[in-house]
Amino acid sequence: MNSNERRALAGLASLYVFRMLGLFMVLPVLSVYGADYEGSTPVLLGIALGAYGLSQALLQIPLGMLSDRWGRKPVIYMGLAIFALGSLVAAQTDSVYGLIAGRILQGCGAIAAATMALMADLTRYENRGKAMAAIGAAIGLAFMLAVILGPLLAGVGGLAAIFWLTAALALLGLLIAWRLVPNPEKAQGPGVYRGDFRTLLANGEIWQLVSGVFFSHLLLTALFVPLPPLLVAQLDLPGAEHWKLYGPLMLGSFVLMLPLMRLAERSGRVPLALMLALVGLGTGSLALWADNSWLLIGLLAVFFIAFNLLEALLPAQLTRSAPAESRGGASGLYATLQFLGAFAGGVLGGYLYGLGGAGAVALLGLAVVVLWALLWWRLGARLLYAAG
Repeated sequence: MNSNERRALAGLASLYVFRMLGLFMVLPVLSVYGADYEGSTPVLLGIALGAYGLSQALLQIPLGMLSDRWGRKPVIYMGLAIFALGSLVAAQTDSVYGLIAGRILQGCGAIAAATMALMADLTRYENRGKAMAAIGAAIGLAFMLAVILGPLLAGVGGLAAIFWLTAALALLGLLIAWRLVPNPEKAQGPGVYRGDFRTLLANGEIWQLVSGVFFSHLLLTALFVPLPPLLVAQLDLPGAEHWKLYGPLMLGSFVLMLPLMRLAERSGRVPLALMLALVGLGTGSLALWADNSWLLIGLLAVFFIAFNLLEALLPAQLTRSAPAESRGGASGLYATLQFLGAFAGGVLGGYLYGLGGAGAVALLGLAVVVLWALLWWRLGARLLYAAG
């Protein structure tokens, strides 16, 4: 990569880490600490967990396409400011409904599509796969740090401490986007957008990729509804100490994921790696049924390896598959399905956990993986992969 590409990658990867850190930190703690909020129920906590995904899902495509017309950075600035505002609302409430409102407002800062498209704008084709894989790895790093820091912060100041830090990270992200991330040489402007969104919707390969991110985030969010209380009950581990499990678990899964990602990219076996990751998520979901502590930990490790692998491979493949003139729209579709999956996982996980406990959520995981596999087979058993 040249110096401009390295600068763009450093800035945007940092932006992803700071923003996703704020979103992920609530996952391992909300169902434990949110139980103290006024009006709290398992269903409402599930909605609070996934609520940001609904507004993200509604706005990713419009804002992604708007970034094709107006330029990436104005959309990113606006989104980060709204995200900070939602964090402040969530930090100052003691009601589960205020928590849901703050999470929805957080989601209105829907900049994932514009950020992904900006990364593609700032890198040459031959380096784009590396850049997107690095962005995926940065998201994996944010997830790893979040599940460690979330319990630590919540143990000190509850959920409010997490949301205050999230607001500060959003403002830091604004500074990074302004000062560190370069502008594209050919900036988008009025009349530049030529993409046909209907063409994207007719592309089976695009749908394989975006359905993958939908199901992976559905499973992740649903898992974190029963998992924190399960760790308290089964491992006798207080919520404030969950980082002692998540830290080694996430670090190990992240380290093991990296060689798998590199092997898939270099050998042209991304389709096989994606299918193996699908199986890994289904296997890892069985952790909610485990009655042995070591089996629970081992299955969680499988889940997180598979999830991190998908986070690295799916966006890189998407930018190779989407036409350059529709990259913002394709990124918007991808991000829409990603956050819609988070919303669906929170709602379904909360409902099933209240109805039948952790075992019901484990059944959801198995059902989702079967549906996912059938959909991929229906769309075409093998993704097209461009090694360049």
